[in-house]
Amino acid sequence: MEKTRKSQYASPMEKADSATFSSAGVIRGFTRGQPLAVTAFVYGLAFGLLSKDVGLSALEAVLMSASVYSGSAQLAALTAMDDATPWISASPWVVALIILVVNARYLLYGATLRPWLGQARPIQAYGTLFVLGDGNWIQSMNAHRAGEQDAGYVLGSGLAMFLGWLSGTLIGSLAGAFVSDPSLLGLDFFLVAFCAAAGIAMFDGKEDIAVVAGAAIASLGVSLVVSGGWAIIAAGVVGAAIAYARVKRAGYLS
Repeated sequence: MEKTRKSQYASPMEKADSATFSSAGVIRGFTRGQPLAVTAFVYGLAFGLLSKDVGLSALEAVLMSASVYSGSAQLAALTAMDDATPWISASPWVVALIILVVNARYLLYGATLRPWLGQARPIQAYGTLFVLGDGNWIQSMNAHRAGEQDAGYVLGSGLAMFLGWLSGTLIGSLAGAFVSDPSLLGLDFFLVAFCAAAGIAMFDGKEDIAVVAGAAIASLGVSLVVSGGWAIIAAGVVGAAIAYARVKRAGYLS
């Protein structure tokens, strides 16, 4: 049982020495990433609509989506900007911390891809990592397990999602002028629904209960003291710390 659990933390890139990076791989990834592009478009549409509520212009919303490129982090940032007390919402450091904490998982994503993308030129590798998202990371890892050796696949599937995300953001932001209250469409619950769905999908049994409980307690405790994004930051930091301690104690990390 322990061996099975431990293997979940290991990189599946066992054939990195034969990895290539070609235009054919990019096209293949882009084509197979179209279902991901649709979901990214819908997600971006919701973000674009909600961004109008906090005063972002269409250009600002698209620039945020292009530079941050993280639906969960961006929606969390909007929540902080919208709900925080004036002295908190005026601080860009809170928004930056929220984005860093929520996006910390990309450190692990990049580590698992290192043996694969390490064979590519720097511009190819870093360009691929820039458009990396949750969906195409999972798809690429599954494709590699099925025999895909071309690292261009990761870039192609990432570009499919990235373009869907940007176009959804733009259309949603422009449409926001005609939607007076996005909450009537239930979009204000989008972040909560997304995080709940992601949490359920990633929950791996009783070993994760301490992580969830610690993050929940930290979030609730901080929310009683200050409003805004500090509760999100506290949950992310405490949850990550507990998870790290657990895998360290179990010997998954040296």
